[in-house]
Amino acid sequence: MYEPIRSKSVHSTMADGTTDFPHRSRDEELDIQLAGHLAALLAVTDELRALAPDADLDAAADRLAEQMTRLRGGQAPVRLQVAATRPEPRPAALHRRAHTLAARALVVAASRADTAVAILAAERMDAHSAALDPREFAAS
Repeated sequence: MYEPIRSKSVHSTMADGTTDFPHRSRDEELDIQLAGHLAALLAVTDELRALAPDADLDAAADRLAEQMTRLRGGQAPVRLQVAATRPEPRPAALHRRAHTLAARALVVAASRADTAVAILAAERMDAHSAALDPREFAAS
């Protein structure tokens, strides 16, 4: 009545474990994601430093770079000297962006139980929200 199946099932070939791509653990994937969020936060921090040099931003940038180096197994992040290129700098938009990036980093750091990065991200969120007028922050 039915013809027998002559080829291997898709499910059995996937179960063989003979894939052509490397597998990473969940922790490795979270490390990569966290390093990406921190890299984006560092770029925004450097841009804010170019607009208005500040010792707090300098210290934050150094701490972000330190954590990225740790997550990347000793490879330091590439940092560019940023110059204010816009004729009308928008520090409020940069602070909102930095707050969002710090929040994303906090979520991933909490997920992988990285206390050092979680504390750093929470501090950066506080610093960027404090730098904004409450009305500006609500507008985002």
